[in-house]
Amino acid sequence: MSEFVSEFVSDSVHLRLLENPGVLWQRTIEQTQHALSCGALLSIPTTHEFIEQAGAKFLVRTVTNLIRKEVSDLKQKQEEIATGKPINPFLPYDRDLFVVDISDTHVCLLNKFNVADHHLLIITRAFEEQEALLTLDDFAALWACLAEVDGLAFYNAGSVAGASQRHKHLQLVPFPFVEKIRLPIDPLINAVNSTDRITTIPEFPFIHAFTKLDRIDTAKQLLERYWELLEAVRIDSNQIIQSAPYNFLATREWMMIVPRSQAEYSAIAVNSLAFAGALLVRNSEQLETLKQLRPLNFLKNVAIASSSSAG
Repeated sequence: MSEFVSEFVSDSVHLRLLENPGVLWQRTIEQTQHALSCGALLSIPTTHEFIEQAGAKFLVRTVTNLIRKEVSDLKQKQEEIATGKPINPFLPYDRDLFVVDISDTHVCLLNKFNVADHHLLIITRAFEEQEALLTLDDFAALWACLAEVDGLAFYNAGSVAGASQRHKHLQLVPFPFVEKIRLPIDPLINAVNSTDRITTIPEFPFIHAFTKLDRIDTAKQLLERYWELLEAVRIDSNQIIQSAPYNFLATREWMMIVPRSQAEYSAIAVNSLAFAGALLVRNSEQLETLKQLRPLNFLKNVAIASSSSAG
């Protein structure tokens, strides 16, 4: 990975992270301990189980306590009403959650309300809309982080795609997701044998575009491949602000885009992680709904059903 990422310096902003290889994971561990001890990190406790479908073991976490998150959300709403202005938790960001400077344009923070351990946020220093398309600087910062931490990167492009903040931020969750499950949809990814540059995952009954990242050497090439994915699902890549909501997912080996039709179904909210096979429910009733519908059928209702899928 080091040779792969070194190419990024020449075609993007100065990547500060590359000056200290290995520091991101070390700082993530150290800052997590600090943030927990001072109360800045408010992890959301969950239980989990698996629902098997199409050869994949979908991870379903059930929230056991949302009080701290709800109290924080209420406080933010009260502040917004009092000031008449939206609150941006990233400007300024909480120093107790700060991990590293990635580049001249991006910083890395801990996710304050994490469900998965060591969940990282990759945030623009200056305000940009969460509905803005990803840029060369975004990809340079994202892949510098992926070089240090092997995991799933994702972008919830707008509120319909699961974004809870307007300030542009990508996210990174390290592997494995839980126990011995690296990524729930790995069996579906591994079964993709198409030689096409842009293809699909056969088991997904909704519109999406998928690509493997073979022979990708620079941030510019990654950006261009991202544009191809957008065009494949009929999202205009020539705009600054997206023409439709979508979820973006990526690992060191592949990228995928899933257009969205709605933010939730049966009161179960969905972000990018759901399309990687990791879903979150609030209670046993929602868990039962997922079991009855089956995960892929459920996801079809928040995405856009493909013409070849059954009703």
